Amino acid sequence: MTNPVCIVDDDAAICDAIAALVRSEGLNVETFASAQEYLGRDSASSPACLVLDVELPGLSGLELQRELTRAGIQVPIIFLTAHATVPMSVEAMKAGATEFFTKPLDADRLLAAILRAVETDDAHRRVASQGVSARVKEGHERSKDAGEGIIGTSSVFRSLLSQVRTVAQTDATVLIRGETGTGKELIARAIHESSARRNGPFVKINCAAIPFGLLESELMGHEKGAFTGAVARRIGRFELAQDGTLFLDEIGELPLDLQPKILRLLQEREFERVGGSKTLQCNARLIAATHRDLDTMIEQKTFRQDLFYRLSVFPIETPPLRARRQDIPGLVRHFVEVFSTRMKRPMPHIPPKVIEALMQHDWPGNIRELQNVLERAVIVTKGHELELHAFHRSTPRSSDTRASTLAAVDRAHILRVLDATNWVVAGPDGAAARLGMKRTTLLGRMKKLGIYRSTTAGSAPASAASA
Repeated sequence: MTNPVCIVDDDAAICDAIAALVRSEGLNVETFASAQEYLGRDSASSPACLVLDVELPGLSGLELQRELTRAGIQVPIIFLTAHATVPMSVEAMKAGATEFFTKPLDADRLLAAILRAVETDDAHRRVASQGVSARVKEGHERSKDAGEGIIGTSSVFRSLLSQVRTVAQTDATVLIRGETGTGKELIARAIHESSARRNGPFVKINCAAIPFGLLESELMGHEKGAFTGAVARRIGRFELAQDGTLFLDEIGELPLDLQPKILRLLQEREFERVGGSKTLQCNARLIAATHRDLDTMIEQKTFRQDLFYRLSVFPIETPPLRARRQDIPGLVRHFVEVFSTRMKRPMPHIPPKVIEALMQHDWPGNIRELQNVLERAVIVTKGHELELHAFHRSTPRSSDTRASTLAAVDRAHILRVLDATNWVVAGPDGAAARLGMKRTTLLGRMKKLGIYRSTTAGSAPASAASA
């Protein structure tokens, strides 16, 4: 089974709310109140993902990360912080942090980040979860053909591979759209490996994983002294992808003020590093991906229509598993073989009733959900025939349920900051400044979340008591 997601945060309310969010996706969770408590964890296995608060009592989150690195322990780390600064973000990302989030948290983005980290917990697991053949070694040897190593015989999947082969022969910008877990990165890699740029680098960046204030520097690079903490020149992803392919995952999370710069780069193939005046040429192919509804975002004016047109020169839709049920038997055999080999067990016989049961499920979690069910089945199988125990027919969390969980996280964090500032909202040392938002924004959020300051005279709104 998938290793647990470990959450380390000294705020019990935030810890519990994130744990509930993760458990709703059928994942195991372990929670810890300090770095020392985590280091005393009684388990021989590393977590699939570590959600780590930066500000912890005793050993800080960054110090814990360094301890793990020194010990040779590699684990995807998602950092949480109430007071993000560019130097802190740079230090965390340089040290190997997978993602970096500022409180108050966005539940959808955080959950998506955790699910991505779980999928990349192990290189073999990640490749298998995207439907790659066992012939692909741990070193990710290159495919000679866009379809090689990808499991699927259904007409919808063959159509997808045909699109991959077609666009791979060009240098067109590609926009890959599809649900989480449908293999968007795999498709991007297949396009790259089948193109004339196959000998160049394949560089990827997740737009949802980088703090907004740091994303431009990550993409474009920066010059020494461009901002506090920029002690040396940094080469950005566009330069690193020169003569190769840049994969922009979660393009829907790209900040609105950064979108014109990406548009200019696509149109004119040039850019400047942050803090620099020299114009650099870009010779990298761009492939973008998202699970977001960009059409709705355009209507809401949170995504530029002209950028959308530039990105979607060649749009590709990755089908959900429920739309390619014909591929399930092949995927089942593949996963059972992979897990049996990993557990050093003989591969069990897969009876028709098991295939039938799996093909009747809608798989809202797509390949990852199928993978987890089959890993569990291999674990519990005692005889020569695969035993498929009852599995939950998971359904996507409603937006109301997720919003409720987010509100719990948001409310707990705001209350904690208010207590630390003695309920002072305004001013340079007030809660609004600590949270990185305007006073009016904080007061509005407090009202929405029902946050009031309790006094001996009764309950008065915080806006009246401390603003």
